[in-house]
Amino acid sequence: MLTTVVFDADETLLDLRPAVTGGLVAVLDEMRRRTPDAAGVTLAELESDWGAVFGELSAAPVMEIRRAALARSLARAGLGDHLDEIADLFFARRFALTRPFPDVPPALVALRRRYTLGFATNGNSRAERCGLAGEFAFEVYAHENGLPKKPAPEFYAAVVEVAGVPAEQIVYVGDSWEHDVVAPRRAGLRSVWLNRHGLPRPAGLIPDAEVSTLAELPTVLSDLPAASSDRVDLGIGLGRGWTDSPA
Repeated sequence: MLTTVVFDADETLLDLRPAVTGGLVAVLDEMRRRTPDAAGVTLAELESDWGAVFGELSAAPVMEIRRAALARSLARAGLGDHLDEIADLFFARRFALTRPFPDVPPALVALRRRYTLGFATNGNSRAERCGLAGEFAFEVYAHENGLPKKPAPEFYAAVVEVAGVPAEQIVYVGDSWEHDVVAPRRAGLRSVWLNRHGLPRPAGLIPDAEVSTLAELPTVLSDLPAASSDRVDLGIGLGRGWTDSPA
């Protein structure tokens, strides 16, 4: 029996990309205000700086990765000495613009009638800064108290510990195939893939359920069959390996 529903944050509950873009637009405007050397710098270049640093820093806290990306952006215009203030500007704008998808509030209301709700993320989208204050019985953040990021099994073990119920009573809901479907199943949790964009399902693994919107989730969970270890093959078909959302 399912008792607990735990959500990923970015691109699952939170419409992150417009907020990140808005933060970078604020950064670019400030760069151009400070120096004519920034006149030729483009928003596309600032957006690309995340990917340029991510590979080397993928295990680091998301805020550190963003600061490294901003440092690369500022170096394009000789503004490297202003990282702290520009980072503060970015994060202030990014959090001010970060809000839940429209389907999130009604889904949480419906689910809370039957389940304990949790929030567990690799990113720096703290619930109280993103329009989700008070929505969850518990919250788990990678890198707090040394907790490694998804897909490390320790992350899901922490979710199970704080939830206080057996892993098979927990379903993890998220948009990343590797982080929110494959890895939770390996850790003994159930999983639901939120496929907002109609992507093809990777071969070789069957999630407990797939939804295109969280409006479908209450009904899907109520109809979910009992857990069975022979329903999936966790050894193959990992599918697309996504990086963390560019927070």
